[in-house]
Amino acid sequence: MKRRKRIVIKVGTSTLLGEKERIDEDFVSSLAEDIAELKRNGIEVILVTSGAIRAGLTHLGLNDNLPLPFIQAVASVGQGILMRIYESAFSQHNLTIGQVLLTHEDLASRNRFLNARNTLLALLQLQVIPIINENDTVATEEIRFGDNDILAGMVAATVSADLLLLLSDVDGLLDEQGKVIQRVDNISEDIYALAGPPGRWGRGGMRSKLESARIATSAGTDVVIANGRMEKVIQKIVLESKELGTFFPAMKRLQAKKQWLTFISRPRGKVVVNEGAMKAIVEENKSLLPVGVIDVEGTFKRGDVVRIIYDGKEFARGLTNYDSDELKLIMGHRSSEIEEILGYKGYEEVIHRDNLALLL
Repeated sequence: MKRRKRIVIKVGTSTLLGEKERIDEDFVSSLAEDIAELKRNGIEVILVTSGAIRAGLTHLGLNDNLPLPFIQAVASVGQGILMRIYESAFSQHNLTIGQVLLTHEDLASRNRFLNARNTLLALLQLQVIPIINENDTVATEEIRFGDNDILAGMVAATVSADLLLLLSDVDGLLDEQGKVIQRVDNISEDIYALAGPPGRWGRGGMRSKLESARIATSAGTDVVIANGRMEKVIQKIVLESKELGTFFPAMKRLQAKKQWLTFISRPRGKVVVNEGAMKAIVEENKSLLPVGVIDVEGTFKRGDVVRIIYDGKEFARGLTNYDSDELKLIMGHRSSEIEEILGYKGYEEVIHRDNLALLL
């Protein structure tokens, strides 16, 4: 039995809903009981939850056909209701919860990412259960995760979790005959093709769960997609090692910064390189020098993440030492010429190898 010390559990709106499409408080109570049992076994737990918008709509007697500002307002009402339900359930087991609201921007910024990681780890040290939701009250189409599945995958990568458990309203990933696929070693396009459309209350459906699994497994975290309504499903999977749902085994864990660059950061522009620079980065683990840059696309600042492009395809990304205007001036030149061109001595590298992550 593989010992798991830290897990992330994600529960979606469709799993949380009971009759009359209200948050099912009996289900939340059973969820809290399962998590309490994990805690008694020395396992750290982070819960990623949906349901704030649905809770707010129900409380206000509204339907979901509303403009974005009203959906955000509804979420602010529902978030408080949802947290009261969770607080009541976990207090029955003498467990303390802590609310954490995130947007993609909170994790896409390196400093804010580190702050979020440190906060989550501190909560775990305090024996508090972090309950995370996307901050729907301020998230817009440009900054929202798109689905809390993606958020859960990013959280699992952020805290280096041993397991990500995605609780759904289905038994797992189904094949073309409707049977559960027990194990997926490679999330290929054929696997993505098996994902159906999103459910009524989910923004991403099975496809977003597969993307979440891709993020988490590449960060060294095992992933299971299982039916959240199965009795004691959490205990059966985590404590009893039952083979339920669909299992995605972890890949080799990337260095923390490279995890962030690859899966969590938000690139601000593109740097197009020649073949020599591409081979130096891929085959020799070298830094990107200005002489290898042939074009710059977009506007970005020093310290931003940029996509590195060769032959029209992104093969790496990294933290740039120069803003886009500076890079346009020095691209194609040797590092020894930078001071003469810019009027000051900058970095020899456009992107240092320690701040590069390959996507191949």
